[in-house]
Order: sequence, then C-alpha cells, then structure tokens
Amino acid sequence: MSGFFDFSNNDIKKVSRRDRPFAKTNFMMMAGCLFMIVLGFILMSGGGSDDPNVFNPEIFSTRRIVVGPTITFLGFLLMAFAIIWTPRGERDRTGRETDHSVDEKSENNNPA
Repeated sequence: MSGFFDFSNNDIKKVSRRDRPFAKTNFMMMAGCLFMIVLGFILMSGGGSDDPNVFNPEIFSTRRIVVGPTITFLGFLLMAFAIIWTPRGERDRTGRETDHSVDEKSENNNPA
C-alpha cells in the first residue's frame, strides 16, 4: 500500500511551460472569476423570515434580484473567457508562435 502513494520517486515527467494548457495569468483570472461567482451568491442570500406566518419584503430587494445575479453571470462569462484566453507570445499546441499582431493577408501575399 505504501508503494502506491510513494512520491519519492522522481519519474514524473516535467512539463515545459509551452506545453501547459494554462498560464499563470489564466489561473489568476479564474481565481478572480471564482471570487465574483461566490460574491454574487452571497449577495443573493438572506432576506428570509424566521416566522413562516410573516412575509418579509426584503427578499425582493435590488441587491438580491439584480446585483447578485448580474455579478454571478459576469463571473461565469468571464470564467469562460479566462479558460479560452491565451497570452500573447505563447505557443499553440502545434509549436507555432502565436502572434496576434501579424496580419494574415500580408502573409498570404508573400510567395514564400
């Protein structure tokens, strides 16, 4: 059993930065988006009543029905962007340098 969880053997392949699916910036963006999602759910919480016979109109406050869901939705939307986004100068999976500033039309006109 101890051999299964033995991590003292350094046979784990080191993955270069170029081959990693996410950069440090992606993780920072995803952490910020996760914070936005949690904040949105916290803003939507509360407003209930302890007594089931008493109605509390605070449940329909602007914070709970507009601000909280908007922040949560933006957090999910930006999370998708953070996952898809590739920093400039990073290499894609084929090994080519991705440079978004190069115009594709100028490349196609060169008879190289």
